[in-house]
Amino acid sequence: MRRQVPLALCFLFGMVMIVAQFSPHSLSQAIYKEVVSWVLIISPFALILATLTLIQTHATRIRRRTEHWRYSLVVFAGLLIMVVVGIPFGPQNSVFEWLYNNVQVPMDATMFSLLAFFIASAAYRAFRARAFEATLLLVSAMIVMLGNVPIGDYIWNTVLSWIPWEDGASKARQWILDIPNLAARRGIILGVSLGVISQSIRIILGIERSYLGGGD
Repeated sequence: MRRQVPLALCFLFGMVMIVAQFSPHSLSQAIYKEVVSWVLIISPFALILATLTLIQTHATRIRRRTEHWRYSLVVFAGLLIMVVVGIPFGPQNSVFEWLYNNVQVPMDATMFSLLAFFIASAAYRAFRARAFEATLLLVSAMIVMLGNVPIGDYIWNTVLSWIPWEDGASKARQWILDIPNLAARRGIILGVSLGVISQSIRIILGIERSYLGGGD
């Protein structure tokens, strides 16, 4: 019985949202707006649950002295400082803004800069022309990179001057992005959308129950 209530609610609200999306009737649109308002009310509770889960996870790491457990102390310190500074004085106070602009923003920039090296390493492994597909990927990547830098058109017009195409790097780059790249993106998005629809139907009908915390 404890599992039947969430399944019934999931089915009910899933069907309501489907009908609201495909029905232009004023009643269905009013129900849709009301459900969206409920979502906005529930979201803070989800944030509280996520925070409690974060605390529980890192507290367990500290208690068990797992690998790199000292970083969990940094998590607690940052969480505590931002809460103590942010809640009483609001997010617009100078201390909170200083911590955000001088700690959070540089850390985000550092993470993205490190990610660039991982991308470059993965690209190097993927672009090695050992097959026709890898060669095609390598050539396309070189053209797109040439089209993105100011000197790309100069290199194109100098090295590939035998091709009668002014500003060829920029035009070739745009053609790759607008035709084959866009077609591939649409195919991927279509496949993902079909997967989302399939998974949503499974959840609404109660076939997929992993969100309940168990296999069945």
